[in-house]
Amino acid sequence: MELVVYLAGQIHDNWRDDIKKQAEGLKLPITFVGPMTDHDRSDNIGEVILGKQDSAILKDEAASAFNNLRTEVLLKKSDVVIALFGEKYKQWNSAMDAATAVAFNKPLILVRPEKLHHPLKELSNKAQVVVETPDQAIRALAYIFE
Repeated sequence: MELVVYLAGQIHDNWRDDIKKQAEGLKLPITFVGPMTDHDRSDNIGEVILGKQDSAILKDEAASAFNNLRTEVLLKKSDVVIALFGEKYKQWNSAMDAATAVAFNKPLILVRPEKLHHPLKELSNKAQVVVETPDQAIRALAYIFE
């Protein structure tokens, strides 16, 4: 058995690489997918596909349409979603992806520090598992294969 795991969360550091390395080290049969992590590519994809837009708002709208298409396809193909909420960055995309996973009835592993318990309490209640670190999320996935 192999799992497809969508890694939702901020794209400004290497937390995804850390999770992937851990999974490789444990020899877990997992394919990881996720949002576009090249920030410039994500911001500019609408104009790449549709051409120059007339305003910054239209540029954002065009990019978000293609990013949402990509996210929906990959989330629907996923077996499990890991959504990371950290303390450093605003997490609007993480919240949207996690809520979409719940709406698609995808098992959700929510990673959040204890201090974010209160603002994420409703989402935490919808997740199958809530952990505080990416390491704990990988160990939860490893348990599936025991």
